[in-house]
Amino acid sequence: MTRSELTNIINKCCDILRTDDGISGAVHYTEVLSWLLYLKFFDDQEKIRKEMMEVEGERYTPLLEKEYRWETWTSDKNGLTGKELLHFINADVINPEEKVKDKQKAGLFKYLSSLKGNKEGDPRDIISAIFSNSTNRVNSGYILKDIIKEIQKIHFDISDEVFTLSHVYENLLKEMQEGGGNNGEFYTPRSLVRAMVKLLNPKIGETIYDPACGTGGFLAEAHYQMKDQAKTPEKRKVLNYKTFYGQEKTPLPFVLCLMNLTLHGMDYPRIAKGNTLQRNIRDIEDHEKRDVILANPPFGGKEQTMIQSNFPIESNATEILFLQHIEKMLKVNGRAAVIIPEGVLFQTNAAYMNLKKKLLEECNLHTVVSLPAGVFLPYSAVKTSIIFFDKTKRTKDVWFYELPLIDGKKLTKKNGITDKHFEELLKAFKDRKESERSWLVPVEKILEAQTNLSASHYNPQGVESEELLEPEQYAEEIKELLQSSLVNINDLLKELGASGG
Repeated sequence: MTRSELTNIINKCCDILRTDDGISGAVHYTEVLSWLLYLKFFDDQEKIRKEMMEVEGERYTPLLEKEYRWETWTSDKNGLTGKELLHFINADVINPEEKVKDKQKAGLFKYLSSLKGNKEGDPRDIISAIFSNSTNRVNSGYILKDIIKEIQKIHFDISDEVFTLSHVYENLLKEMQEGGGNNGEFYTPRSLVRAMVKLLNPKIGETIYDPACGTGGFLAEAHYQMKDQAKTPEKRKVLNYKTFYGQEKTPLPFVLCLMNLTLHGMDYPRIAKGNTLQRNIRDIEDHEKRDVILANPPFGGKEQTMIQSNFPIESNATEILFLQHIEKMLKVNGRAAVIIPEGVLFQTNAAYMNLKKKLLEECNLHTVVSLPAGVFLPYSAVKTSIIFFDKTKRTKDVWFYELPLIDGKKLTKKNGITDKHFEELLKAFKDRKESERSWLVPVEKILEAQTNLSASHYNPQGVESEELLEPEQYAEEIKELLQSSLVNINDLLKELGASGG
């Protein structure tokens, strides 16, 4: 099936779902499509597992009871529809009038969320995680049946079709986040993701981690770039079972992440659900640390005092806490690339300075890539940079690089960042050569400048002209400065209170 045909199926499903009074926007219909697609995927994979075992002369035991298998309740001949279908999906118990306990049957969601694998890598663990964090928002069993008929046309036992659908699904996630209000907080432009993965160049045998993985963009792209390295069954097993790790605290992106990574070919993505910052980083042990960390952690958020106490450098700013977590989770000789708001680079209050000093003196913070304004439009107008650091040695100097615009055209909501913007960076990154848009700065000079890591501060060319931004970008910058000022005032009040006590 071509990409156009798969896209048409997904678009038709979205159009049908929009007519249901339980669906209010892209976020809802994307969630519904995700759990339905996963069940069809699971059923097709069961057929593959059965065929493989039969070829080896062994009998295959299905992972799900018969009445809960996709082919049982979705078939045109004997499948459910209307109120019966809704009851089957939503009910805690399908037939509560039954007095004998073992004859009572749970509804689909209840049954699937209660599944437990009996060994590591059991697909039932993934399906349980998905349905423990999903909701059936469709109110019409007839509409649901129409969607099922469309999904039946997709064949997950054909590898080319799965590969094509993975890209169609990525577009669905992007559209959801563009139209879903605050849901843009966990979407990173894919050209930026691709560039960061290429620059860190992960290899099979290394572990890769994203502490705030959203819908799994970094992990999916890393898997895509690494899969050609898996030339033997042993390497493929390492790639799919022992390579990718992540954590996401919000239920919907957690579910979408599992679906996204599954479509990208990961048999058993190790994604934990929960707030990464709830872990006291002092308790992180060596065996938990990772070789490669790629992240675009939430910024601009605030955390409670109880969470802040999990970190040596206490702050209510999530970006400071996430950077400490990432530094702690990085193995010796490991490497990281992290997107951060520009304010982190030039802020001079105690928490920001102590964090940057730690990264400069205890790690090798070798590169800062200044991204042009507007990379995260329409979700956020805050200017951002990428910092690259590793645990190989202490920082000697920092290579600053200002990512150029193409033909001087600023980024907008409709004309975002592309792969072309990163072409020069990908060539220049390794050699760290100086040019009109890149320069090396000794770490001593940075420490003298109160750990200022803003690329523009050290630009030997100077700023020839100020780039005019969109009004909302100036508003975001003013908001960020006001928030950081409040943090400074709170820190000062704490210090005065401590000295007075």
